[in-house]
Amino acid sequence: MRKIIISGMLSNGLEWYDYALYAYMTLIFSKLFFPAGNEAAHLLATLGIFAVGFVARPFGGILFGVIGDRLGRRTALVLSIFLMAIPTGCIGLLPTYAQIGIWAPMLLTLIRVLQGLSLGGAFSGSITFLVEHSPPDRRGLVGSASVASLVIGFLLGSVVASIVKAPLSDAQYESWGWRIPFLLGIVIGFIGFYIREHCEESPTYEAAKQGGILSQTPVKDVLRHERKHIAQAIGIYITVTMPFYLLSAYFITFTEHSLHRSKEEALLLNTINMLILLVLSPFSAWLSDRVGRKKILSLFALAFLLLTYPIFHLLLQPAFSSIVIAQVLFAIMVGFYIGPVPALLVEIFPTRLRYTGMALSYNICAALFGGTAPMVCEWLVHVTGNKYAIAYYVMACAVVSLIALFFYRDRHQEALA
Repeated sequence: MRKIIISGMLSNGLEWYDYALYAYMTLIFSKLFFPAGNEAAHLLATLGIFAVGFVARPFGGILFGVIGDRLGRRTALVLSIFLMAIPTGCIGLLPTYAQIGIWAPMLLTLIRVLQGLSLGGAFSGSITFLVEHSPPDRRGLVGSASVASLVIGFLLGSVVASIVKAPLSDAQYESWGWRIPFLLGIVIGFIGFYIREHCEESPTYEAAKQGGILSQTPVKDVLRHERKHIAQAIGIYITVTMPFYLLSAYFITFTEHSLHRSKEEALLLNTINMLILLVLSPFSAWLSDRVGRKKILSLFALAFLLLTYPIFHLLLQPAFSSIVIAQVLFAIMVGFYIGPVPALLVEIFPTRLRYTGMALSYNICAALFGGTAPMVCEWLVHVTGNKYAIAYYVMACAVVSLIALFFYRDRHQEALA
């Protein structure tokens, strides 16, 4: 079990490292891949390209969901890591707008589509793979390893970006230094491939295969028989994906661009936030193994609804200490809510359709509300002139999750029985 968890965390974390780098380079990309002038429009366009990768994720979920449900979880995970590592390395070699004109943002968009296809199958597959290996009374804790590895990937991207930036001037970093972390993604991808190639297949999947109950048309069967569960999963996951990408991706740009703090301060805050998620999500998941997923999630969805506005009031104060406290409080809510979700997503779908059902619901939600979160938040601030508009968006997501959780029947005790 220890080997499965460690190998799953390492390979998944390395894949998220590739994906997270784009979020850290948003301001640089808005300068390098678009013509000079109209800074606000180019920042929105760069965030739009970030969102395009999420639009591709449901298609990746379908592709790898079919592979995972028909050919095995491990096969799908091994293939997905190549589809992430190679495009990431290509970003490090990509010419800028000054060199090839409009082809620069077009090629960047194509690469983001390929990355989106990869993650569309990788993260849901990683959750399925880990939880199916775990005993019923530890599903929450084991499932939270996928969240921890996601956070580790974001942290690794932040650390590598900071290490590369440290000895370079701003001009050197924007000229060529930013390429180094992306080129390292190729090496990291092969490490992840080696790790995943040496993992055993999920015993739950093997039992279903031996029993002859695997679906030969998983997409069709999921859409026919699991529509209610897909809707519930999307409703519950919306308060994971939107607040998480607000915290991990947009707050970096927001801290620099709107709060007028330095890049170093923004990256430091991001590191603190990720460490909070790394500590709290396993604790919250462990707690859900004892009291049930629904209780934990309902409590913190309510916390998002009631506390987000006061937190944003604190975030918009000029003192750096206020910004730190506000982001830490927000990270605490995200950490507690995100922990039990992987196990819940596994328990909501039957084994024969689990990979496809999870991939569809998770990726549709991430495409609509996760990847678009930085762009929509920037657009809301730009159009309304009111930074509190972001808080209202978070609160609306919390209302949707509370409704979905009200109709969800917690399967925690069923799993134990």
